Amino acid sequence: MKYTRPEEAKLKQRLSESVRFINILAGPRQVGKTTIIRDLIPPNSPQGFYISVDEEAVVSPFSKSGNAVSPPQKRDAEWLRYYWHEARNRASKWAEIRFRDSATTQNEPYIFAVDEIQKIEQWSEIVKGLWDEDRASSLNMHVVLLGSAPLLIQKGLSESLAGRYELMPVTHWGFAEMQQAFDFSLEEFIYFGGYPGSASLIHDESRWRSYVKESLIQPNIEKDILQMVRIKNPALLKQLFELGCHYSGQELSLTKMIAELNEAKHTVTLADYLQLLMQAKLLAGLHKYAAKEIRKRNSVPKLIIFNTALMSAIQDYTFAEAQADRSYWGRLVESSVGAHLLNTCDNDTQVHYWRDGADEIDFVLTRGRKLAAIEVKSSASPRYARGLEIFAQRNPSAKTILVGAGGVSLAEFLSYPTEHWLG
Repeated sequence: MKYTRPEEAKLKQRLSESVRFINILAGPRQVGKTTIIRDLIPPNSPQGFYISVDEEAVVSPFSKSGNAVSPPQKRDAEWLRYYWHEARNRASKWAEIRFRDSATTQNEPYIFAVDEIQKIEQWSEIVKGLWDEDRASSLNMHVVLLGSAPLLIQKGLSESLAGRYELMPVTHWGFAEMQQAFDFSLEEFIYFGGYPGSASLIHDESRWRSYVKESLIQPNIEKDILQMVRIKNPALLKQLFELGCHYSGQELSLTKMIAELNEAKHTVTLADYLQLLMQAKLLAGLHKYAAKEIRKRNSVPKLIIFNTALMSAIQDYTFAEAQADRSYWGRLVESSVGAHLLNTCDNDTQVHYWRDGADEIDFVLTRGRKLAAIEVKSSASPRYARGLEIFAQRNPSAKTILVGAGGVSLAEFLSYPTEHWLG
């Protein structure tokens, strides 16, 4: 049986409702956004129309729509307006069909979906105008926009579409999903991560590694960042990402990053690039937990990759070698926990780390007045977690969680979203 992500049922429910908002599906590459919408709008569906800015050619299914003008070849404002007009024609025909069908009693809006919308210049301004026209005419047509460059999607939404959309983040796949869909073991998920497209290649590690590098890492950086955002030093951005893959699970100051990269660049540039990588859902630099915000912002960042597949593809360790090196495997385990927290937390929840001298906590969660400290242990036998004890003494209201031997099992922890562990 085909696995469907929870977001599909959520979107299906929204599309069954009256038309009120533009539906936005945003997330990194190859996490299932297109699959979700294609399941809901199958080919030749009378109730929906799907187009992608990425496709070499789009053949209009509206041969009887009355639009005799050929579609523009360039993917620009006119291209989008052309197909939006075609979708309007189809929506009107769909409404006529439903009206004639006496057996139909419920309202079923038409669905128009545009994939990779961020690749159209000034897309949000165009969509705003078209959407407002549809609302003025009470057109019964849902609009779904999909994008694989989260930072650019967010920019467009904040600039032009305030109050007109509902955002549905589609994140990297978690352990429970990879286990259910591809029968991944816990160890396989820790090493190979959560990309469904590469799941069938894990028994040929060389092929798997090439796929992740060429089909995931390279497009994420070169298409979703470099082509969309003005970057003064593209080589430095790529080097920073690779450095993050090597140091995921570790604290690394911007000054040390500069030394590692052998770049005489100002730390502000690196900080900006790290923020871009975080917005692209590739690499995060966690701030240290502190009572005062200024101390958080000035802290040494702890690097965490959003998907351990990225870390494993860049490193030289094979699956077997990674498990044999307990120190490295411990960082992979910690990175998988950090990635899980980042991918499943909402906008109101913050993920930090904590350190005071030799005492440390792997992750600290905050949401309003709620506080939770999480320590990850990858060893098979229980070990004393001094950091949790010290942190709890200083923060009596904090919830403390030990993940691993002597505490919550890693598999259980990875099966629940971040908010669950805040209580």
